[in-house]
Amino acid sequence: MNFWLDLFTGTTWDEFQRAGASISGFRERMRSTVSRIQPGDILLCYMTGVMRWVGAIKVVGPSKDTSEIWSVADFPARLEVEPVVLLSPEHGVPMEQLEGKVAFYEGPSDRGKFKGFVRRSPNLFKQQDGETVLDLLKQAELRPVDRPVDPAKLARVPLFKAEKRRGKQAVQTLVSIPEAEENHECAVGKGEPDAAETVSDHTRLQHILLTLGQEMGFEIWIARNDRGRVCEGVPLGQLPGVVESLPTQFNEATNRTIELIDVLWLKGNSIVAAFEIECTTVIYSGLLRMSDLLALQPNLKISLYIVAPDERKSKVRQEILRPTFTIRNPPLAEICGFLSAEELSEKIDGLRELQVIGSLKPDYLEQLADYFTEEE
Repeated sequence: MNFWLDLFTGTTWDEFQRAGASISGFRERMRSTVSRIQPGDILLCYMTGVMRWVGAIKVVGPSKDTSEIWSVADFPARLEVEPVVLLSPEHGVPMEQLEGKVAFYEGPSDRGKFKGFVRRSPNLFKQQDGETVLDLLKQAELRPVDRPVDPAKLARVPLFKAEKRRGKQAVQTLVSIPEAEENHECAVGKGEPDAAETVSDHTRLQHILLTLGQEMGFEIWIARNDRGRVCEGVPLGQLPGVVESLPTQFNEATNRTIELIDVLWLKGNSIVAAFEIECTTVIYSGLLRMSDLLALQPNLKISLYIVAPDERKSKVRQEILRPTFTIRNPPLAEICGFLSAEELSEKIDGLRELQVIGSLKPDYLEQLADYFTEEE
């Protein structure tokens, strides 16, 4: 008996149960992997967003079922299953309970990424890891603990089918269709802030990225309209390493686009990395600047990041998977990562204490960032 990962959102888990919890499905491109799953194998169900294990289902065998179970996609590679353990999200096993008990979550350094294990399904567990998760699920069923669930994470916006052109061929992809943007004020690690505190959070994150870039040996650019903002008693435009002009190889349209990007790291005449900080503004404004930059300079190879509080992560995901960003080559979500403001602050403080920032390479942030794709 093998154990396999089966990913759900709050929506798809609810639809699976309302359809009788007898059919589980996967994307067409995973059909080859699905064919390796045998009767008697166990699918361990993980709910993304809320990050909880919510079920174990035993495989009966392949299924030819074609009924409409899920609203987001067909998931045509299907298996007939029967429940072993089914939990509500409120009674699910939090991922943090697995820390130090499984190979994909050995310690704090794996938090959030889990070595990429939960980014696609089906995915084969190491035998002991599967047994550990199943045991925790059975314990949760016998002794349920009620843990509140963030409704926004539970009701993650589904992805919808769309097509993009690849040469003469139409290729199917998935995009999000966001709701109308609402006013959203937030502050890193705080409750509801006043306007002054909100500005301070944005400025503080700019200061972190500017000083980090300078310590790593880069010249740095601060958005032209933010140069007078003060952090730790110094205007951002007067920090060491801040340059007064952008690289000269770009045309005026490109320069007008990027001069308002919150932070740039520069090396000679090249842009190494670009950062947009989204604490209070509508997220798509920063993404549009990133997308416009790539549209104007399609051969430009730089690292792009959206930096925002953890509470805005699901909104960043929703916006970056809009059709305008997804039906492009390559999709913006593949090259623009999400950096948690809280995690970034914590990591940089720790590295500074260890006095190792000067030896960091730019790809350190690529390892720290999340990239949102269908495989979630």
